[in-house]
Amino acid sequence: MKRRNALVQCGAIVLSLGLPELASGATILHVRIWPAPDYSRVTIESDGALQAHQLLVGHPPRLAVDIEGITLNAALRELVAKVNPNDPNIAGIRVGQFTPTTVRLVLDLKKPMRPQVFTLAPVANYRNRLVFDLYPEQEVDPMEALIDQRTPVPPAAPASAASSTRNAGAESANAASDPLADLIAQRTGTPSGSGDSSASGASSANEAAALRTANGTDRLIIVALDPGHGGEDPGAIGPAGTREKDVVLRLAHLLRDRINDTTVRGTTMRAYLTRDADFFVPLGVRVQKARRVQADLFVSLHADAFFTPDPQGASVFALSQGGASSSAARWMAARENKADLIGGLNVKARDASVQRAMLDMSTTAQINDSLKLGSTLLGEIRRIGKLHKGRVEQAAFAVLKAPDIPSVLVEAAFISNPSEEAKLNSDAYQNQLADALLRGITQYFARTPPLARNRSVS
Repeated sequence: MKRRNALVQCGAIVLSLGLPELASGATILHVRIWPAPDYSRVTIESDGALQAHQLLVGHPPRLAVDIEGITLNAALRELVAKVNPNDPNIAGIRVGQFTPTTVRLVLDLKKPMRPQVFTLAPVANYRNRLVFDLYPEQEVDPMEALIDQRTPVPPAAPASAASSTRNAGAESANAASDPLADLIAQRTGTPSGSGDSSASGASSANEAAALRTANGTDRLIIVALDPGHGGEDPGAIGPAGTREKDVVLRLAHLLRDRINDTTVRGTTMRAYLTRDADFFVPLGVRVQKARRVQADLFVSLHADAFFTPDPQGASVFALSQGGASSSAARWMAARENKADLIGGLNVKARDASVQRAMLDMSTTAQINDSLKLGSTLLGEIRRIGKLHKGRVEQAAFAVLKAPDIPSVLVEAAFISNPSEEAKLNSDAYQNQLADALLRGITQYFARTPPLARNRSVS
């Protein structure tokens, strides 16, 4: 009880701690919090390695972390009241001097969590990092994000037609169940394929009918948009300080809005973002998220950078099972594949082996479809600006290794080029590029209608 009373209420979003610690151990340099629905991350950056021990308490949920070799000082006390009240996972943080050389952090949690506490060695511009990743015990279902957007419901059909639609829906559900249609039914309170004549049943049937394609499968066309980098990983930084993670997230939001307002051959499209805010997502998890929503396409959005300011123009990349199509493509893939190191992946996590295995899977059919998609996108991008290369390049990009989803990586422009950095920050170019990408995506689906969903999902 005495120990608990010694703790001071505190919290942080992003705070630099420039003052030296009053101990012979490491100096704390920065503390950051990255709140997100998927998980919340707390990062403590120091000029030396930190040792920490953790204890998870269930009722009420909280995580205690003892950090050895540092002493509480005025800078650490300034963490008071800095936790974002909108953080979906962290209610607050308390800090206190537990022993003469140990500081204890207590994270009060809003729900039961699965914490991962780990350290990261210096990389890029970061020194040593102590990281707390807090994952909700009840994971966020990516399908929920699509359903929350609510598929528009068409006007109610006449009674006889509605009855026929419900019967057809039941037969289709028995033949090839679609988890997205099932989830719609759950949200409306009616079992999938039910013939209930209540208002909720009619609503569910109408929504299912709106998703029906020519092959008789209730579904949406789902495009997974993957804004690169995020959170601890800023991506490339332009001469004027523009961060890649910010401009590609903005582009993803613009493209998402356009996709959600578009139909192809009468079929509704929906965009799913692997991240919709500023937080880090490991490369394998990005692939996993797209597969969980059974995406029909995967488009990863980035902004090129090079050692000199001269290169310019947009590029599109697909996966290569063999060697890269050029030395530049090989260099680009190597740079993008370092995202896990910079963003901070817990390699000791239980699912790390699963993620690595997923990144080893690819198929010739997926690559061929990716090249078709990439060529269509390049044709539209060419109409609004300069291309760095006039053909789709190929290399071993880890984020493109979904075995059953056509996947491309779009480099919107060279953020290292001052004029192109300005373009990336302009509303005009962002909107033009979003329009071009939408045209390419719709053209691809017009030529290559999506198949019924029968793939396995990991």
